[in-house]
Amino acid sequence: MTTITSTAPAPAGARTPVLSALRIGRHLIESPVVLAPMAGITNRAFRRLCREYGEDGLAQGGASGATSLYVSEMITSRALLERTPETMRLIAHDPQESPRSIQLYGVDPATVGEAVRMLVTEDRADHVDLNFGCPVPKVTRKGGGAALPWKKDLFEAIVTAAVREADPYDVPVTVKMRKGIDDGHLTYLDAGRTAERAGVAAVALHGRTAAQAYSGEADWTAVARLKEAVRTIPVLGNGDIWSAEDALRMVRETGCDGVVVGRGCLGRPWLFTDLAAAFAGTSARVRPTLGEVTATMRRHTEYLVEFYGDEYKACRDIRKHIAWYLKGFPAGSSIRNQLALVDSLEALDTLVASLDPGAVWPGDAAEGQRGRAGSPRHVALPDRWLESRRLDESTRHVVAQAELAVSGG
Repeated sequence: MTTITSTAPAPAGARTPVLSALRIGRHLIESPVVLAPMAGITNRAFRRLCREYGEDGLAQGGASGATSLYVSEMITSRALLERTPETMRLIAHDPQESPRSIQLYGVDPATVGEAVRMLVTEDRADHVDLNFGCPVPKVTRKGGGAALPWKKDLFEAIVTAAVREADPYDVPVTVKMRKGIDDGHLTYLDAGRTAERAGVAAVALHGRTAAQAYSGEADWTAVARLKEAVRTIPVLGNGDIWSAEDALRMVRETGCDGVVVGRGCLGRPWLFTDLAAAFAGTSARVRPTLGEVTATMRRHTEYLVEFYGDEYKACRDIRKHIAWYLKGFPAGSSIRNQLALVDSLEALDTLVASLDPGAVWPGDAAEGQRGRAGSPRHVALPDRWLESRRLDESTRHVVAQAELAVSGG
């Protein structure tokens, strides 16, 4: 693991947790933190790495048990029902993963319901999250993702079907969403109330619209408004949580019951150590050296080898993480470029050996935004999508094809 350094830690007996454990249905999550589903990122290998660091942080806070909730990357309901090999691989969990959490995407209530039924009857998941936040054009132009809650009846039918199938097996269903399509077409308050009535266990809000994608700043005031509107279940805040201090500030400013972390942990899985410690009321924070960072990167690659069963595929996967891991550290463009082409563990080790393992944590240079940001965009939607808040015959056949817009699970 890494070395955890601390500034003025509180005595063990004086620690006061910032938030109580997060209750998601029957699951008690000691640290009120959720790893956001991220396509191509939150596979079994990355979840394992984050979970290990979360457990370390929980120990720093003097607690034990389930750490955070670590959600799979988005799974397409139709691909799940067809049992495509890639989808079945993506829904597999490590024996140590508990609760086993899967995020589903779908636009047809019957298909989503059947997918949930498959997961619960075959004992493949302990928690199901529904995706209503994806801003990707190939999804929204078919009426899926962040575009879907605009159609109130369709949203309600999908959520109701999922809860109906999961409830007899005591598997909680949650909803993750955005503020809406754009500032003129907000949906999150209606969707939050509808999800609450339908019996979901929690709702999570990314404080951006689909039009924003990942640009600009997340609107945390929307999280506060949702918390005021939804009274009986937890409300989780998502967006621009780059550090444990950001998470604490979000809780103070919005009153949310927990946080969802996505891009903030890219190349920095030890953020879950910081978050667990911070919510437990301690000031312990991870400040790894470059040697500790590259050791984590190496372990991540090893886990990817296990996940893929193929060293070359694992090395291709780790390439996109390398810039995130090395952010702010003195590495040099030549080594960075070579690492971005690494094709074996031996090559990775050779390149890493040329770096200075004693280089200290670079502070601000390593902090802040990571991952994609982009710029505001026009949201691709089906024709006449915005004319009504309910489905009509002209759009019904369009959304029926939406699951086909997302390939590979």
